[in-house]
Amino acid sequence: MAMKVALLGCGVVGSEVVRLVNEQSGELAARIGTPIEIGGIAVRRLDRDRGVDPALLTTDATALVTRPDIDVVVEVIGGIEPARSLMLAAIKAGKSVVTANKALLAEDGQTLQAAARDAGVDLYYEASVAGAIPLLRPLRDSLAGDRVNRVLGIVNGTTNYVLDRMDSLGAGFTESLEEAQALGYAEADPTADVEGFDAAAKAAILARLAFHTQRVTAADVHREGITGVSAADIASARAMGCVVKLLAICQRSEDGESVGVRVHPVMLPVEHPLASVKEAYNAVFVEAESAGRLMFYGAGAGGTPTASAVLGDIVAVTRNRLANTSVGEGAHDTGLPVHDMGQTITSYHVALDVADRPGVLSKVAEIFADHGVSIKNVRQEGTGDDAQLVLVSHPAPDSALSSTVEELSVHPMVRDVASVMRVETFQD
Repeated sequence: MAMKVALLGCGVVGSEVVRLVNEQSGELAARIGTPIEIGGIAVRRLDRDRGVDPALLTTDATALVTRPDIDVVVEVIGGIEPARSLMLAAIKAGKSVVTANKALLAEDGQTLQAAARDAGVDLYYEASVAGAIPLLRPLRDSLAGDRVNRVLGIVNGTTNYVLDRMDSLGAGFTESLEEAQALGYAEADPTADVEGFDAAAKAAILARLAFHTQRVTAADVHREGITGVSAADIASARAMGCVVKLLAICQRSEDGESVGVRVHPVMLPVEHPLASVKEAYNAVFVEAESAGRLMFYGAGAGGTPTASAVLGDIVAVTRNRLANTSVGEGAHDTGLPVHDMGQTITSYHVALDVADRPGVLSKVAEIFADHGVSIKNVRQEGTGDDAQLVLVSHPAPDSALSSTVEELSVHPMVRDVASVMRVETFQD
């Protein structure tokens, strides 16, 4: 008897899922032990040509996900509602659920996971973070016996493409973003990407899996986008042997009693493996105590790569249903709280427009010292009215670095704080 799949949504990803199921039907049946069939597709309107059998289409999503013959529900409509209500209805009706909905998982994944545990069904969401890259199941399963200390990654292809163009071609931010939009890497409204909202949702999901804590939501993630990254920042990073990347960083505190989750641009040393990730690709770097350093790399977006991850989850949950089992994340929660960004240990790159006269550097150094921040290196660029001091700090609490910059910004010797960007270190 075939396993029947109900699809919520038939856009770019949904239509690709249908195509892959149909094209690979024989191979899928051989791998799983039973055929997979699309049992129905819920859409908002029936009058559009989606390249699928019109007989499969319905506008009654609730009836579809609770239909007795449906085994698996795949949600690819996105957003919070009605996706949440439909998934909960499907779970209550005993259906396993596959989703790519990072926003919902980051906001209320705990509710969905609890419902799936209570119903004895699966909730899989590999496609929610890095497209086709097999990342979440290795974090959840393969590294379950290890202690993950840090996860950092490029999880948004749009921002990586923009920053790569600014670095490799010297293009401006606006020009690079327009090119990304023309190629389909960025939406007409790119706010979720360039302001870091998309990456923040993914960071919350990564942190929950890596540290086995259900307490992380998107609201807990410190978020900064790339709209403030300038050509001068790119040039300054290059002069330091770095590139600028928007990273999602999930990290245990030094005492192991809390976690920090943040998304912001960083200056990353060129020798770090993530520095070589170009164009719209994604990559995630994991640091674990026993496994050491691991890197996952591949296409992070697009209809076909995302559909590939969705189909992988469909295969996994159908195998579980045939075996009459489910593989949930469990009810155990380490309870690790999320600490404030101010407690995070980081380094700053600060560029100051200053008056070129004696005593300026000593006064700037004094302000750093007053806040308990040590200066790693400093250089002066230009002279006279064009003088600029560029300083890089040693690691310090972010609150101390932030208050240092705040005092510098109002000091009479400082005309302007031209740039502030965090610096990540890497030791091979």
